[in-house]
Amino acid sequence: MRKSMAYDLPTRLFHWIFAGLFVSAFFIAKTIDDESPTYAYHMLLGIMLAFTAALRIIWGIVGTRYARFTSFRLHPRDLIEYFGSLVSSKTKRELGHNPASSWAAVAMLIFTFGLAFTGIQMAQGNNKEFFEEIHELFANAFVLTVLVHIGGVVFHTLRHKDPIALSMVTGQKTSDGDEPAIQSSRPIVAILFLILITAFGNNLIKNYDSATQKLNLFGLSLQLGEAENENENNGAGDDDDANQGQQGDNEEDDDEDDD
Repeated sequence: MRKSMAYDLPTRLFHWIFAGLFVSAFFIAKTIDDESPTYAYHMLLGIMLAFTAALRIIWGIVGTRYARFTSFRLHPRDLIEYFGSLVSSKTKRELGHNPASSWAAVAMLIFTFGLAFTGIQMAQGNNKEFFEEIHELFANAFVLTVLVHIGGVVFHTLRHKDPIALSMVTGQKTSDGDEPAIQSSRPIVAILFLILITAFGNNLIKNYDSATQKLNLFGLSLQLGEAENENENNGAGDDDDANQGQQGDNEEDDDEDDD
């Protein structure tokens, strides 16, 4: 067995930013009332999550050997064999994603875009109740996938004394075979992607009006909170007060005429 560089810096960066954004968005959704102004940041974080996922897909096409999707082991037979090997001492250590992590990564990317799409539909007021149910379904499936993924990592680490979680920190993995290590961690690309993610986040904040809780996303006007409805209600209340005041004035005029 030998340790070799498997995951470049952009892949590791995506992994932790992706995890942080999802946990933050999920935490807000479960702990903050949806009528609170803070709840809008759940949606802003969700949009950033989708942007990060889009960059990861690009890197999955043009990235280094083990970052590319072509290295993912997605054949059902490989997944069945991998789960069988978990309960034995015959687990094969490989530099790239194992079958379980390959499926988990693809599933989480799909769920991310599903969450973004349904969230945007809800923010536009399109069949809100329907898309809200689908959105929650995607979110629960995402959480389940994450829990299974973490459970698999912990089980593998304890069972085989192989701390594979560290590979997303150091970039190195232990391998049983003669698979070639990557030659560069691509730090320049990682810095570029970090700049893009930061710039996109700043652009979201710049185009978000906290007073009305509206976001202008590439020409789409998204209502991220209840401020608009509240303003409409307040306006209706003002109109009612004005009408009542006018009615009172008319009654006074009638009384004067009677006198």
